[in-house]
Amino acid sequence: MRTIKKDNLTVNIFPDRRAMGISAAADAAITVRDFLAYKEEVNIIFAAAPSQNEFIEAFVNSEDIEWQRINAFHMDEYVGLPEDAPQGFGNFLKVRIFDKLPFRSINYLNGNLPPDEECKRYSALLKQYPTDVVCMGIGENAHIAFNDPHVARFDDTELVKVVDLDEKCRMQQVNDGCFASIELVPTHALTLTVPALMNGKNLFCVVPASTKAWAVYHTLKDPISENIPSTCLRTHKNAVLYVDRDSAELLLKDM
Repeated sequence: MRTIKKDNLTVNIFPDRRAMGISAAADAAITVRDFLAYKEEVNIIFAAAPSQNEFIEAFVNSEDIEWQRINAFHMDEYVGLPEDAPQGFGNFLKVRIFDKLPFRSINYLNGNLPPDEECKRYSALLKQYPTDVVCMGIGENAHIAFNDPHVARFDDTELVKVVDLDEKCRMQQVNDGCFASIELVPTHALTLTVPALMNGKNLFCVVPASTKAWAVYHTLKDPISENIPSTCLRTHKNAVLYVDRDSAELLLKDM
């Protein structure tokens, strides 16, 4: 592993995505145990994407965590997908983590309820259960959650909002094998906003694969701005970015 620093952001570079996921999960587990040592409940937000598979698999197998004291949330959901669609982010997490552990509560975003009402409901939950840990990724267009560049607001006054998805974001869902073609990818989603994610006390950001090399490079090299939403990670005091050799390819060439 190689570690570098950019502003406040620690960046750990691994030889492969499995080592990356295992290390990120181990670090997240230590932080969760630390919170449980002095808090009755811990609140965690999870990202749902194939990029998170190695992290989630390792995190599920973490030892000495009292899962029954943890409230689980996720950070985005499509609007209008059938409730049982495997592409739904709640369903993705249900299969891989939510059904495997005895959480105190699991709080799903529902993309089939009236969007404005659902945003208000989920925002109230986030206020009731302030976020301790965010387990997240970065999109090919440098979005975090579904805060694509054209809708990302670092000073957003909302915690959850409805957004339209840009073409690069929708195409990523095809590249990830979630949909057969871009025409099948929903055009709108519910997302936690940038401030909602940045409110987390500790952020663990896991970003593997060559398809993310552009996003990783610009996250660290560009000025901090909404044009590259993930640059906001560099302002957080307790954020760590985990990348593998493929996602760090452009970065390593520039070092």
